[in-house]
Amino acid sequence: MAGISKLEKNGTYLKVIWDDGEESKFNYMWLRDNCPTAHDKDSRHRMFDILKVSKDINPKKYTINTNGKLEIEWSEGEHTSHYDINWLRENCYTIKNKQKYISPYKLWDNSLQNDIKSISIDCDEIMSSNEGLVKWLKLLHFKGIAIVNNAPTKEKSAFEVLNRISHTRETFFKTPFEVINVPKPNNSAYTAHALKNHMDLPWFENPPGYQFLHCLINSANGGDSSAVDGFAVAEYLRKSEKDIFETLVSVPLKFRDKDYTQQSHRSFYAPAVSLTKDGDFNDIRFSVATMDALDCHPDVMDKVYSAHHRFGNLLHDDKFVIRFRLNPGDIYSFNNRRVLHGRTAFDPNSGHRHLQGYYIDRDEIIGRLSYLIK
Repeated sequence: MAGISKLEKNGTYLKVIWDDGEESKFNYMWLRDNCPTAHDKDSRHRMFDILKVSKDINPKKYTINTNGKLEIEWSEGEHTSHYDINWLRENCYTIKNKQKYISPYKLWDNSLQNDIKSISIDCDEIMSSNEGLVKWLKLLHFKGIAIVNNAPTKEKSAFEVLNRISHTRETFFKTPFEVINVPKPNNSAYTAHALKNHMDLPWFENPPGYQFLHCLINSANGGDSSAVDGFAVAEYLRKSEKDIFETLVSVPLKFRDKDYTQQSHRSFYAPAVSLTKDGDFNDIRFSVATMDALDCHPDVMDKVYSAHHRFGNLLHDDKFVIRFRLNPGDIYSFNNRRVLHGRTAFDPNSGHRHLQGYYIDRDEIIGRLSYLIK
């Protein structure tokens, strides 16, 4: 439990010296904005309007009261705030900003090929316990990939499994979308052709976070699946080929929906690699099939294609790619904005291949995991 040994008023912040020697600087506006009474007790939404106080607001009086809380009487508004000191320590941005960021992601390469069982989980384990669900969610969040075994093979039966996480995300492909060989396809997934490793729907401003491919039938020759950790490839480039990496991060590419059945024109600009505020990886956008005619500045076009060429080849390099065959009842689950997926060509005359696809947004995966392990 946190303890405070000293309080000190400064120009724009209250300095807190903790019992363990740590120091915090709490900005006055931040403290007033986060007064416990500022939030509605039921909705927990902030109701206090910080815009109605002056920029000069400051503590008129401050002390640790008899209940062990930080008590502040403000210079305006005739208001007194009471802060739980454990909450202050937990939310201290001074200490947080001194800490080194540690990525939650466990990057992988082709060595995962020899340990596919480490990313596999039985469907019954997920359905029968929250421990099994947490195991699945951790694989999805930390490694970006999981294969659920022994799920039902009835059409649309994956709904029950996926709803253990949350609701699915609907797109114009409908839910589930049918991954089968069809005449006059509106997407290359609906053919028997090989598919390069790619991200689904990169031309959306916010592409689906996770994808789930539920194998119902897979008796045709070919049609083996592939996966590559785009974050691992990007990290390799960040360390070894910095110029390539900087181009991938800094120059937006143009992606376009080329579906002839649509009465909408969807396109979006985004770099091949995007980063978070902490410099960690956020998105990998790569899709040869749906990248539009680039319109980068002429002075960088050659550099952009060189970087794209290098990145694309590494995303298909045996050093990074794993390959496996889906069996009926398998649900191939992966972070669509990290793990790129593909398949080999298959012979539709040799047997039938039928997968059903679903999407769930990344917020739902992370939010459900956070709730279950709180």
